Amino acid sequence: MALNQNHTVEELGGYRCSIVEKNISQQRADFLTALLAGNGYTVVCAAAAPPKAKAAPKAAEGETETNTVPALPTAEPCYDLGVTDLLFNPTNALFGRTLRTKSGHIVSLAYWQQKSDDIPNDKPYFL
Repeated sequence: MALNQNHTVEELGGYRCSIVEKNISQQRADFLTALLAGNGYTVVCAAAAPPKAKAAPKAAEGETETNTVPALPTAEPCYDLGVTDLLFNPTNALFGRTLRTKSGHIVSLAYWQQKSDDIPNDKPYFL
């Protein structure tokens, strides 16, 4: 168990992993897997637990139980992604500028969040 919420360790696919992100889409999982594997980490991606359904409300005295809980909409599956290096912390790796792209550029926050493909190396990460 982690000392704080910024660094969680769980078991994914039978391996103890440092969690990178939870409940992410397949596209996001593919992006992060390629990025982290390119930086030498062993990545484990596992299906996330399905969301819990709410319990049906209890009928008051004298009422019939016609109230039913609507079915949850079927959404695309979510995944949990982690790396087997238990000392890995995604926040420290990102702001410590230790992650690099395939082209050798330092990963910025905008690139990590998939907001921009442009990575200027002459600007600090916080701009």
